[in-house]
Order: sequence, then structure tokens, then C-alpha cells
Amino acid sequence: MQQRIPSSAPVIPPLPQGTSSRQWSVMIPAYNCSVYLAEAIASVLVQDPGPEVMQIEVVDDCSTDADVEALVRTVGKGRVSYFRQNKNVGSLRNFETCINRARGDYIHLLHGDDRVKLGYYSRITRLFDEFPDAGAAYSAWDNIDHKGNITHPSRIEADDPCILDNWLHKLAECPRIQYVAITVKRRVYEHLGSFYGVTYGEDWEMWARIAKFYPTAYTPQILAEYRQHKNSITWQSYQTGQNLRDIKKVTSTIVKYLPLKDQPRMMKKARKNYVYWILDDTYLTWHREKDNKLAYKQMREMLRIYNDGYVLVKMVVLVTKVITEPCWKYINLHNKSLESHA
Repeated sequence: MQQRIPSSAPVIPPLPQGTSSRQWSVMIPAYNCSVYLAEAIASVLVQDPGPEVMQIEVVDDCSTDADVEALVRTVGKGRVSYFRQNKNVGSLRNFETCINRARGDYIHLLHGDDRVKLGYYSRITRLFDEFPDAGAAYSAWDNIDHKGNITHPSRIEADDPCILDNWLHKLAECPRIQYVAITVKRRVYEHLGSFYGVTYGEDWEMWARIAKFYPTAYTPQILAEYRQHKNSITWQSYQTGQNLRDIKKVTSTIVKYLPLKDQPRMMKKARKNYVYWILDDTYLTWHREKDNKLAYKQMREMLRIYNDGYVLVKMVVLVTKVITEPCWKYINLHNKSLESHA
């Protein structure tokens, strides 16, 4: 029986001889994201160079929220093909299916809840032309909310298009790329295999694996949009603390790609950076959602990865807020009641 979460990188075989190839394969993995899927497809079609150049396909992991095939027919108007798994196989196996079904030299895994901006495909094509040794190329991106509003841009790694310097070491420090922004050559997946090991942070490991063997090209143009919402795999992993358990595994894997002398220092740095980031994110999320259960689970798992004075002090502040919030609510309600009877 095939593992739902592969324990090692699944092999991506070369295309059979005589297969009709393309320059691009835009593969759209989808699972219960139909409310956003039409936007994802439309963002590709508006810059479609034609079927001779680009394959566009939705790979559906047995969604139950809508008739995805009908949606693809309506929005794609015959231009977008559709493939449905025989059963729900999970995100990693669905990504693997996307890569295996891709016929293009360049593979873009555009998740069904994200979007690309006008010019993404032409600019990434030029990047590969400018830097032919690159195994992958990506752009800066905007983070958007569930309504499609921009919340904040990604970090800018360089002022001009380039091959990123010392990229493996920089990637080992912290996650720096989202799926929507990066395109990988098919031959790179054939060499290195697909995603494996975890369902949160598996992409961080993949981009680092690529960086160990190939240069990564980059443009500071903001050409993609990564959507954050409560139905995402990311949000679901936060609810259980699985995000931090997975990151512990991912950082252990990534540091092995580095020279032996750098591994202990980079392991500590990677885990520190991630815990600092997720602690700040947990703090902001609690203020927005007032979800005590999520906050406690995140803090418990953080302490198993890394802690120092900053982490402990900030956790004490957050726990204090969690404990005292109901008291302040009661006091405010009581005061309002007294005022209304005065």
C-alpha cells in the first residue's frame, strides 16, 4: 500500500520517448478550495501563451465542496484539462501526480487557492533564458487574505534579477519561498524526486534540496499572490501544533545538505528563527481570534524545539493575557451594567 506521506523522495521518471512536450506546465493541485479555484485558473488564462506553449491542468484530490470538473469546464472553456484522483491521496501524493502528469520543461505548482499576477510566466521564462544553469526561478509575491486583499509583500532578496548568492545557507536559516512564486525545471524533479516527509514545511525542504544542486534565479518583481485562509493546510496544522512537529523534522533534514562544520550552528539558528516568527504570529493570531487552545498548543510545541529568555518572557506575557482576558471582559460588562442603572 502506498504511503500517504512518503518517507523518501518519490521518483519522477522522465517522460516517455515521443511524448509531445511544452515549454510550460501549470499544474493546479486542488482540494476543497473551489471558492478560490476560479480565480487561480483565471489568473493563468489571462496570460495564456497558447496550448502549444503551455499545459494547464487541474489535479483534483477528490474534492467534496463542489463539482470541480464542472467548474473547470466553465472557467477554462475547454482550455484547461481536468484530472481527478481515484481516492483522496493527500497533498504530497497530489503534488507528485501533478509533476508526473506535467509535460512542460518548466513546472509551476499553482495551488488552487493562490493567484499569479500578469507577467509571471513571461518574466520567469526570461529568467531561465538569462540564467540557463538555474534549476528553479522565482519572484517576489504579495500575501493576500481570504477576500483577496493584499496584507503585506514578501521580503526582497535582491534589487535586480540574479542568481541568488549563498542561497542554500540563507534557505537553511528560515523559509523564504512560497509555492505560488517558484517554478522548477522538470529535469530537476527527475533528478531529485518529489516532496516527502511532512505535510507542513515540505516545500522548504524541497527548495533547499534544489539549492544544494542547482542555482536559483530570482526577480524582485512582485508577480504572485499567496493566500492565507482558515481552510488551508497551513491553518489546519496550526490547530494541532503539527506545524512545529514537522518543522523540527524539516530543519534536521535541511542542515544535512550543509557542510558538516556548519550544521550545529545552522540547526540552532533555523529553529530559533522559526520559533521567533511563529511566536510573534501566535501572539497576533490570539489577539485576532482569541483561540486559547491554539495558543497553548503552539507554545507547548515551541518549547520542544527552542527557547531562550525572549521566548519565555513573551510566552509569559501571552499566557497572562489568555488568563486575564475573561476577567477584564467580566469587569467591563459589570461596569457597563452599573452605568446603565446609574
